[in-house]
Amino acid sequence: MNEATPARGIVLGHGALAEGLVDAVRRISGIEPEALEPLSNVGLSPERLQQEVEARLGGGGPVVVFTDLPSGSCNIAARRLCTGRSDVVVVSGVNLPLLLEFVMHRHRPLSELVPRLLEKGRAGIACAPMELGGHARPSVPGR
Repeated sequence: MNEATPARGIVLGHGALAEGLVDAVRRISGIEPEALEPLSNVGLSPERLQQEVEARLGGGGPVVVFTDLPSGSCNIAARRLCTGRSDVVVVSGVNLPLLLEFVMHRHRPLSELVPRLLEKGRAGIACAPMELGGHARPSVPGR
C-alpha cells in the first residue's frame, strides 16, 4: 500500500442515506467525485451488495468504507471484504462531521486518519439543552 496515495471513501447505507451524505459533503467541501462515492443497498441481495463493494474497492490505495449501522447487510458486506487487507478499513455510524474530516485529511496514512475520524464522528453528536444529554454544564444566570 502506498501511504502517499490519498484514501478514497465509500459511503454504504440503507435507502438514500449514502447519496444524501455524499451530496452534502460535496456541496460543503467541493471535493472531487472520485474521493467519496455513495452506494445504497436498495434492491441488492447480500451477495450482490458484497460484489458491488468489492468492485468499488479497486486494485490499490487505501479505502475507508463508511456504513450507517454497526450491524446489518451493509456493514457485514464491508467487513467481509476488509478481512486480511491492510488497505481497507470499515467505520460504522457514519455522520456528516466524520465525512468532512475524512475529505479534509484523507491524505494521511490510515493509521493516523482512522482515530481522527472516530474522534470527530463521536464529537459530532450533541444534544440541546445539554442537561438532557447527560453532560450538564453550570447554568448561567439570565440565560
